[in-house]
Amino acid sequence: MQRLVTIIKKEFIHIKRDKASLVIAVAMPLIFILIFGYAVNTDVEHISIAVFDNDKTFESREFIDKFSASNYFDIKIYTNSINEIEKLINEGKVKGALIIPPNFARKLYRNESSEVQLIIDGSDPTIARTALQSGLLISKMYSLKMQMKSLIQKGINPDAISSVDMRTRVWFNPNLESSKFTIPALIGLIMQNITVMLTAFTLVREKEKGTIEQLIVTPIKPMELIIGKMIPYILIGSVDFFIALFFGTYWFNVSVQGNIFLLIVLGLGFVVCALAIGMLISSVSKNQLQAMQMSLLFILPSVLLSGFIFPREAMPFLIRYGGSIIPLTYFINILRGIILKGVGINYLWKDVFILFIFSVSLLTIASIKFKKKLD
Repeated sequence: MQRLVTIIKKEFIHIKRDKASLVIAVAMPLIFILIFGYAVNTDVEHISIAVFDNDKTFESREFIDKFSASNYFDIKIYTNSINEIEKLINEGKVKGALIIPPNFARKLYRNESSEVQLIIDGSDPTIARTALQSGLLISKMYSLKMQMKSLIQKGINPDAISSVDMRTRVWFNPNLESSKFTIPALIGLIMQNITVMLTAFTLVREKEKGTIEQLIVTPIKPMELIIGKMIPYILIGSVDFFIALFFGTYWFNVSVQGNIFLLIVLGLGFVVCALAIGMLISSVSKNQLQAMQMSLLFILPSVLLSGFIFPREAMPFLIRYGGSIIPLTYFINILRGIILKGVGINYLWKDVFILFIFSVSLLTIASIKFKKKLD
């Protein structure tokens, strides 16, 4: 215990002397949560489009108004040429175009099909999907309105016609806001990246400064050294977690539906797991450049494979299996389960158990890899 306390004191002295790194470590979660919180947003609105109205009737203008009244489309320009539409889309001034054919109103009143064309720039699939779905919905709603109007003119009560009435209900995120999906995962991603980087250089720094020889001749054991160096960073990582959690939930209005104390306890447990990853990287690296490269080699795939943005269910089996060996994958499940769904440990125990196994295994491997001898 005395040896462990000595290592802890030594590491606190290192941190105290490196004030710039300490300030950066505490400020990073705030900076990252604000930048990524606003930048990582899959809700697409205000898609700029051009309009080519060949009919110029009350009905065509009414149909155009339906597009402009929605939050999904902004009509930037009215044009009278297909060539101009092509030019506008190629220049990136608009993302699409609405083309209304001649005799649009006349065909509606004759109960004939009127083929309106919605051209979409598909170079960005996210914008294209939103534009297509929104355009189809607006068109169907307008068609339904005209059909109802036609039935009333014929003396038919639309309510007397049988139809399928589907009542939908979305749980946990009724407005389908992307921030409710990304912010919980973003908290986990930021915590992983910061804590891995905090400890990835601890042992390597000792090697490069030449102080590792002093540690080798002491009676301290590898596990004591690993744990002693981790404890100060556990405190820093815990502060970072509280900062990320506070700003992620309150600043972006993502309320915690479940037990906040359970979330804090499991969050601090993940801090230990992420720090253990950094200690393993530090124990096998020969210099800080190697430690940086190995950290990036771990961090970058975890962004893609953990389910942070892209659903893991859509990934091929081998890629999905690769994500299952990343601790962040399970912590994201915990974050979304507690913050969005409000579930308890009875639903999350598998993810918690796997994180515990990861933590113990990583610390054990790190202590085994650290050899008390010079190469």
